[in-house]
Amino acid sequence: MDRISEDDAEAARLTARLAGARLLVVDDEPGMRNFLVKTLAPHCREVAEADSAETAEALTAQQLFDVVILDNRMPGRSGLEWLAEQRRRGSQSDTIIMTAFADLDTAIEAMRAGAVDFVLKPFRSNQLLNAVRRCVELAAMRRENALLRHELATGDPGRSRRTRLIGASQQIEEVRRMLERVARVPSPVLLTGESGTGKEVAARHLHGLSDRAAGPFVPVNCAAIPADMLEIELFGHTRGAFPGADAPREGLLVSAQGGTVFLDEIGELSASAQTALRRVLEHRTVRPVGSERERPLDIRLVFATSKTLPDEVAAGRFREDLWFRVNVLEINMPPLRRRGADTVDLAALFVDELSSQLGLPRVEIDAPVRAAILRHDWPGNIRELRNFVERALIFGRFPFEQLSPPPSSPIEPLDDVERREILSALEATGGNRAEAARRLGVSRKTIDRKCAAWGL
Repeated sequence: MDRISEDDAEAARLTARLAGARLLVVDDEPGMRNFLVKTLAPHCREVAEADSAETAEALTAQQLFDVVILDNRMPGRSGLEWLAEQRRRGSQSDTIIMTAFADLDTAIEAMRAGAVDFVLKPFRSNQLLNAVRRCVELAAMRRENALLRHELATGDPGRSRRTRLIGASQQIEEVRRMLERVARVPSPVLLTGESGTGKEVAARHLHGLSDRAAGPFVPVNCAAIPADMLEIELFGHTRGAFPGADAPREGLLVSAQGGTVFLDEIGELSASAQTALRRVLEHRTVRPVGSERERPLDIRLVFATSKTLPDEVAAGRFREDLWFRVNVLEINMPPLRRRGADTVDLAALFVDELSSQLGLPRVEIDAPVRAAILRHDWPGNIRELRNFVERALIFGRFPFEQLSPPPSSPIEPLDDVERREILSALEATGGNRAEAARRLGVSRKTIDRKCAAWGL
């Protein structure tokens, strides 16, 4: 009984490790293919099969497989000949060779062709499953390391990476509703708005709501990577693609398989990168630099820009056909000056985060501090607010002198100010109460109630 329980537990652990894996079995013997599929299918996301190198080539052109299990002795091209050709053309799927010959020459030839492991026929099912598990775990480790290196090279390791939008203002609630609405569809999303309004946080929020939440989230700042390196970073390269390319490398897009890629500041993409990105959106494939073949992609793309892309299109700096493909679902991030009390909530959050990170005592956000924070326009948006709080922690006080000064004119009654602003908004919108309410950041009912009180 205990033995059965141990076997069940081991099978569950194996399934957990292989649950997301896509496998391809290549063998000309129907009996062997049937055995392999029955052995692997209960543990994996998908197991496809091919009876020849030609069939395998057609399948690998349609989708990306995590592991290929390849018989060496087949009619026509041998498994090793086909694998060596695939490696020359840029394929990087981990491959396990099946062979009935355990001589050293075969092992050396398999490694030279690009195999990562081989199993000797006849083999037991657990031998094959363990070989596949090792391939999947090593591939996952390589991708995690590549993404971590990218994160360390382009980001601030000490900065908190929030995955949820903070605030209760009407503007940010509307953004949340839009993100929830689009989370379950695979369409590209374009986040627009001023620099520093939290577009990356919104993208992470969207990723967390989607069915890809368990996959990687890969942020790429297109403005921070040199134009001549961007395609290599995104699409990867083959060995020998350029001087110094001694080994093939997966790009960030392939490393993000099953997850979300956030391309920030896409208005900074070079013309060649725009062309390559258009192909990615159109065909859902990517071609590594120096490769002859496309690699299928399974990713969600989220874009962001602080530029007005229609103006960039009109000026000839951004491809019109790419703009049409990017602008499927647009969500505008409101500037901080329009988010009211959210500004104070964010300041309190930054006080907690930064005091812990920097090892400094907290500073109190009292009534004068709240008033000063709400009065300031924050042209640098959330990034400016965070830096302001960090300086306050370093000096032990909030530097009010760096914010907008209090108004020098006499203080007006709030009712007068409210009446003046509402009437000005109605005049500017030609009496359209819904549009006036939207611009003022209040509900239509509020405008109706005030107008009724004023006899309008």
